[in-house]
Amino acid sequence: MFSQADIGSRGVQTRRGSFQQTSEIAVKRGSRAYNNENSYVSTGRPETKRSPRLSAFSTATNKGYGTSTTASRGAFADITNRGVTQIDRFKPSKPLQQQMPAHSMQPPAPVVTREAVATQVEPPPVKPAPVEEPVQKPEVAEVKTTESPAVASTDLQSVREYKGDILERFFSTESLTLPRADYMNLQNDITPKMRMILMDWLIEVHMKYRLRPETLHLTVNLVDRYLSHKQINRKKLQLVGVVAMFVASKFEEIAPPELGDWVYITDNAYTKDDVLLMEVSMLQTLSFNIVVPTAAHFFDVLAAANSCDEVQKSVAQYLLELALLDTRMLQYTPSHVVSAALLLSNELFKRSAVWPEGMSQQAHHAEPSLRQCVEELRQLWLADRAGSGGQLQAVHKKFSRPENNTVATMSL
Repeated sequence: MFSQADIGSRGVQTRRGSFQQTSEIAVKRGSRAYNNENSYVSTGRPETKRSPRLSAFSTATNKGYGTSTTASRGAFADITNRGVTQIDRFKPSKPLQQQMPAHSMQPPAPVVTREAVATQVEPPPVKPAPVEEPVQKPEVAEVKTTESPAVASTDLQSVREYKGDILERFFSTESLTLPRADYMNLQNDITPKMRMILMDWLIEVHMKYRLRPETLHLTVNLVDRYLSHKQINRKKLQLVGVVAMFVASKFEEIAPPELGDWVYITDNAYTKDDVLLMEVSMLQTLSFNIVVPTAAHFFDVLAAANSCDEVQKSVAQYLLELALLDTRMLQYTPSHVVSAALLLSNELFKRSAVWPEGMSQQAHHAEPSLRQCVEELRQLWLADRAGSGGQLQAVHKKFSRPENNTVATMSL
C-alpha cells in the first residue's frame, strides 16, 4: 500500500516519536525526585536538608553526663532514643513567602474605543461655590504627653490603658499554674541532672532559632507542669522538651518552626507521629491551659520600674536563664524570681538602695522575702563564672555574645 520512501519516512517518524516520549518520561521522573521539602529520593545529586541539628549534641560539650557505655552518644544517650551527631548548621524555621507583585492587585484599565470618544458629551461648566468667611474657633490648650510622638505612633499594641489591670491579673494567677517543686521525687527514671541537660539544650535550640523570650520560659513551664502529672521513661525526656517548645512556639511566635524541624533536630530519634501523640498527651494532661504568666511577662515591667539600662537588663536576664536550669527555683513564683534577679543585679552594680520601697510595692515582694532566692541565684552565677559554663555551655555562650553585652565574662 505504501511506497518504500513512505515506509522509510514513517520509520523515522516512529523512532523520533518514541525518543521524544522517552525523554518526556525521564523529565517527569526527574521532576518528582524531590517530592517535598524534607524527603529526598536519590537522583545522583548531593542530599541537602533544611532543618538544623545542634552542635550541643557533640560529646565534648556534654562529656561526663549520662550513663551510656558508648562515649559517642554523649549526654543525650540517656534521654533520647538515639545518640545524636554534630552538624553545626541551622536552617530558617520557615521559607520566606513570595510577595505578590503590585501590578497583580490593580484592576485592569478600561478599554476606550473610538465610538466611546465620539459620543462623549462635554459636561457643563461648574459654577464656583460662594466663599464663606472663616469662623474663628476658640483656642484650646494643647495637651502635652510624656511620650514622644514616635513612640506613641509606632507602639500600637502596647495597650497602655490596660497595663495595670493585666499586670495585676498576672500577679493574682501566677501561683495557680506552678509545677510541683518536688516532682522529681515522684519520677522513677529521670533525675535533676537529666532535666538540667535538657534545659541547656532547649536554651541552645531557642537561641539558634532566634525565638522570643516568652517562648523559652513557657517551654520550661510546660515541661515541669507535664512532668508533675506524668511519669515518663528517660528515653522520652527529650521528646517532652521538643513538644513543649513546639507548643510554646505556636502560641508565641509569628512564624514558628514546622513539625519536620522538631523531628530533625532530634536526629530522627522520634517520628512525626511521636511528636503529635506527645502533643496530644501534653495538651490533655494540662487541660489545654497553655498560656500562663511566666518570668518573661514580668521582666520588662519590673526592669523599667527598676530603671535598668541595657547592660543591667542583660545581667538580670543572664541570672533568670541560669535559674531555668536548677530545680531549686521551682518553689518560687515567676515574679519572685524576676524580683530576686533584679535585686541581685542592683547589688552587683553597687546601687545605694538595692531594693527601694517603690520596687517592693511594684513587685509585690519585700527585700527580706527575696533573700533566700537571691543567695541561690548568686551561687548559680558564681559557679557559672568560675567554670565558664562548665559542662553546660548554652547560657554562658549566649550571654558572652556582644548582643547580650558579654555580661557572662564581665568583671563585676
